[in-house]
Amino acid sequence: MDWQLTNHTSWPDLMRQFDWVRHMVGVPQDPVFHAEGDVATHTQMVLEALTASTEYIALPAADQAIVWAAALLHDVEKRSTTVLEDDGSITSKGHVRKGERTARLILYDSVPTPFTTRESIAKLVRYHGLPLWLFEKENPRQTVLQTSLEVNTAWLTMLARADVTGRTCADQDELRYKIDLFEAFCLEQDCFGKPFPFASNLTRFQYFRRDDLAPDYALFDETETEVVLMSGLPGVGKDFHILTHYPDWPVVSLDGIRRRMGIDPTDRSGTGRVVQAAKEQARVYLRSKQPFVWNATNITRNMRAQLIDLFVTYRARVILVYVEVPNATRADQNANRMHQVPEPAISHMMAKWEVPALWEAHEVIYDVV
Repeated sequence: MDWQLTNHTSWPDLMRQFDWVRHMVGVPQDPVFHAEGDVATHTQMVLEALTASTEYIALPAADQAIVWAAALLHDVEKRSTTVLEDDGSITSKGHVRKGERTARLILYDSVPTPFTTRESIAKLVRYHGLPLWLFEKENPRQTVLQTSLEVNTAWLTMLARADVTGRTCADQDELRYKIDLFEAFCLEQDCFGKPFPFASNLTRFQYFRRDDLAPDYALFDETETEVVLMSGLPGVGKDFHILTHYPDWPVVSLDGIRRRMGIDPTDRSGTGRVVQAAKEQARVYLRSKQPFVWNATNITRNMRAQLIDLFVTYRARVILVYVEVPNATRADQNANRMHQVPEPAISHMMAKWEVPALWEAHEVIYDVV
């Protein structure tokens, strides 16, 4: 399927089409690192540098559309995170993480985009600064292998080079050298432009939980039971997936427990009691080695990690199933549910929404329409 963010790519056209492009105008940047001016000026320069690069020109048109959209969006949330510090410097801490979520929302709702394309763009936004900082991480190898499971590192390198070329600063040569080192390291680790080939799914899962594993060593599987952990916004069809694929498995349903306890979905104080009751029910299944499904939205990585830690403690193999449909379909299905979730509540969820990564569980299944 051919996709591109827009056919009208001149800067005046982009300003007319997208409010988030207009919001870049006047957002200041620290002149030590960005003497070229505001975020709008920098973004224009990045796009010019990208489209003039030989690596970009050599890409197929579909891949060009992804990297180009990521370049346009890479600093989209400097508008909300830029701060003038007491010492006179200008910072925008957190703009990449927030920018990833904004890119995802734009490409899910405003500009409906195929899932894989959307996630590629969102992850390029999230990690576009990593090539400059990789070797300041506590474990660079683990970091780059994990990143390779989420984003094409060749595209990431291309975007990082355009980001550096599209600015005015005194240390441009040093920054380019850092990007060259990142590319060389990815090549050395066998993950440049492709996911690292872990020895097994189990090794992949455990490698990011432990410090004593080699990624090319196949671990012996000591799991004794299975848990399916559902993830997805309300109304996407998680219940249908369970009925289709796990019709005979017991289900721990947070919505079901909430209704049995008479706790309203908007009652935050009651949510803790619901989760605790669900965990107690899950422990009964885990102790008896009974496979089961945990059915809830689980839209943030932190939520999923807490549950996965619990399941793994009981030697469970975790299958993380992410379900998604187009936003219009989701809204229709939610409206027609017996127990619909208010759309304002879903909008609040979307602001925190994180799509599962391959490394989060023993197996990750994407049931995406």
